[in-house]
Amino acid sequence: MFAYYLRLGFSSLRRAPVITTLIVLILAVGIGASMTSLTMFLVMSGDPIPQKSERLFVPQLDNGPMENFKPGEEPERQMTWKDVDNLLRDAKGMRQTAIYGIAPTIDMRREDLPPFFESGMGITRDYFAMFDVPFVAGTVWSAEDDARGSDVAVIGQEFAEKVFGKESAVGKRIRIDDREYSVVGVIGPWNPTPRFDRVNGSDATGRPDQLWLPIRNATSREWGNNGWTNCFESPEPGFQGFLKSECTWLQYWVELKSAADAPAYRDYLKAYVAEQKKLGRFPRPENNRLRNVREWLDFTGIVSDDTRLSTWIAFGFLLVCLVNVVTLMLAKFTARAGDIGVRRALGATRSEVFQQSLVEAGVLGLLGSTLGLGLSVYGLSLLNGRITSADDFFTMDPLLMGGTLLLGIVASLLAGLLPTWQACQIRPAIQLKSQ
Repeated sequence: MFAYYLRLGFSSLRRAPVITTLIVLILAVGIGASMTSLTMFLVMSGDPIPQKSERLFVPQLDNGPMENFKPGEEPERQMTWKDVDNLLRDAKGMRQTAIYGIAPTIDMRREDLPPFFESGMGITRDYFAMFDVPFVAGTVWSAEDDARGSDVAVIGQEFAEKVFGKESAVGKRIRIDDREYSVVGVIGPWNPTPRFDRVNGSDATGRPDQLWLPIRNATSREWGNNGWTNCFESPEPGFQGFLKSECTWLQYWVELKSAADAPAYRDYLKAYVAEQKKLGRFPRPENNRLRNVREWLDFTGIVSDDTRLSTWIAFGFLLVCLVNVVTLMLAKFTARAGDIGVRRALGATRSEVFQQSLVEAGVLGLLGSTLGLGLSVYGLSLLNGRITSADDFFTMDPLLMGGTLLLGIVASLLAGLLPTWQACQIRPAIQLKSQ
């Protein structure tokens, strides 16, 4: 019987092409807008590293002056080099890394490859294991290289193919500014969504970095920070003066064995600040923070209020579309009152008329949601081209695609309840008499 109603539904759609087209287009636009916004929201609010997000933490220390101090305000998001250096040496976590952005010149001294800038990071070797960065060739540099700040580098696959083509990059040398570095590893495709490892000074939807160097090597080269820097007062002249200053410019992460170790690490930070106070630092009252990945993303506002608002507006627009669909369906079923009256006179029950009309509404929903899915995919491709540097940053997974189709069908069925109920109330005798 369902197949019969389905055939009747498609046949009815062909008899009223204008209204049918309007209903399908209105549904498609509403579903396309709402699901595009929802996909964007879900991607930006997702957990970029769910397997260990509860064990990765960002410590924050408040090293600001007493001037303009307001109790309860948040400490700096980043750290000074002095604090980073001390925390790395103490190594109280299972792993720890400091991060700052660099943008040196790559000059291979080749006529076919002009010099170019490449964004990268100065880090410690723990970075790769902490964030589950995948290697396709080679491995991370050694602990000795970390401590000495050796001239070694890990590069991205895109970088490797640009410079070395299809040849293996491991063991080869690249010229960074005026010094040669040995490539020890190549990173495969790795683009956590959203970018969370260095949200200060980088874009959460941006192109992945392609160059990683030991942080002590980067500071020995006196490369400036390609990111945020905040100084409460002017540092002493020169890069060494900058390193000794209270300027905050480095991101710091620590991985603990479990989330249960967080209180002990907070105690360590409290003790560290107390020791630094004895040295004349940290004039403000102790004001530390320790946030895991999800807490850090919430704090830094990766999912902006504008994103949340646009999602609500999109679903409000879908609701307006459904109101218009109800009106069009009422007009459509009213125009078919004579046909429905004949069916009732020939013995069709109200239940059968209701089922047929509801199936027709479901067919409209299927067509609208299918077109809406196409509009969503197109909208996401526009977002990827305009606000991100990755072609597949905003994508719909199969579950969300299925949900889009289901949303269209359910929305159409709900919108069709009132018109379908009215169609069932048609009295065959009155219709036949009017005919």
